[in-house]
Amino acid sequence: MGITLAQVLEHFGPAFVGHHRLSAMHERVWRAIVSCRTPALGGQRMRCDGCAAEQWRGRSGRNRHCPACQSRARDQWRADRVSELLNVPYCHLVFTLPHELNALAAAHPRWVYDTLMHCTAATLHEFAANPQWLGGVGAFSLVLHTWTQDLRRHIHVHALMACGAMALDADGQGSWVAPKRSPTFLFPVHALSKVLRGKFMQALQRASESGALPRDPAATPDLQRLRTQALRKHDWVVYAKTPLDGAPAVLEYLARYTHRTAIGNERLVAIKDAQVLMRVRADSTGGKRVMAMPGTQFIGRLLQHVLPQGFKRIRHYGLLAPAAKTARLHMARQLLAMPAANPAARQDAQAFMRRVAAIEITRCPHCPTGRWLVVEQRAANPMARKALVPTPCRGPP
Repeated sequence: MGITLAQVLEHFGPAFVGHHRLSAMHERVWRAIVSCRTPALGGQRMRCDGCAAEQWRGRSGRNRHCPACQSRARDQWRADRVSELLNVPYCHLVFTLPHELNALAAAHPRWVYDTLMHCTAATLHEFAANPQWLGGVGAFSLVLHTWTQDLRRHIHVHALMACGAMALDADGQGSWVAPKRSPTFLFPVHALSKVLRGKFMQALQRASESGALPRDPAATPDLQRLRTQALRKHDWVVYAKTPLDGAPAVLEYLARYTHRTAIGNERLVAIKDAQVLMRVRADSTGGKRVMAMPGTQFIGRLLQHVLPQGFKRIRHYGLLAPAAKTARLHMARQLLAMPAANPAARQDAQAFMRRVAAIEITRCPHCPTGRWLVVEQRAANPMARKALVPTPCRGPP
């Protein structure tokens, strides 16, 4: 039987904070994870009306870094996207930031993450608008990830893009443009890599000259020159995966990435000899192996993937941009001879989720006909939540 991330934090927390300071942001995330579905957040005592069995049902902390909270959020997100898919193949691209920028990301995470997403979006917009490839407005979503399997810093953006674009003439009349080379080939990845590198480096130069990065580790002109040389020499990896066909496959595929946390509870195996045992990918075939990592090192790596407060790591562009999504998608569906979006489809999907959740929540597993009834409500305990985070040290940071 495995363990949970909350158990890892509780077990190794005192040792970790004995040598490290927790920022206010890290403390909030820590508290949300260890208090999730515990009496600290309150909850309900349930009793079966058939066999009189009882159980405690704690409230969720609803934090995006908590692996226990993401399953329901992912399913709800998937239900909300039903009416936004187009009847074309979809391509999955991955844009990776060179590791030479990891130190800058540690010092200025919001700037690095925002800039990577802006530059990735601008690159895809530029290629989609180019008549050589499409010549129109594309439809794509971006999701930021910052980790590897062993929790090292590895900043990359997943893009899911429709294979095609909508072109508008001077009169506002639209036409759907299919990819020029083949129905499933969008853009050459080497060219994408060069354009992304140019856009990011221009943004980095402007930010450095304007003083927007006061904690930049490359603080001197010599260090900045060395970093620039390394970034120009480095391959900015852009990877295109096999295109997907069919709305259900696209939704299922994208949902795997949108609400993924740095590590899920299903990958945690055990705590043994002051180490965390966890499953990681063994090779490209999908095989798994178990690796051991000192508990305090595990927590240190985990905390570097906490996103800045309010940062949006899932963003939609082109035909999916929120400002004009309804009108643009309606026109695109007409051009593709798709039926008009049925508002009931989204409502039906959401209702289905609610029905499934209600069945799971109310059914008693101990008897064939029993249903859980609430017999006691308990409020959250703020003092208990506060005590769940070890007292930070006052020594060196």
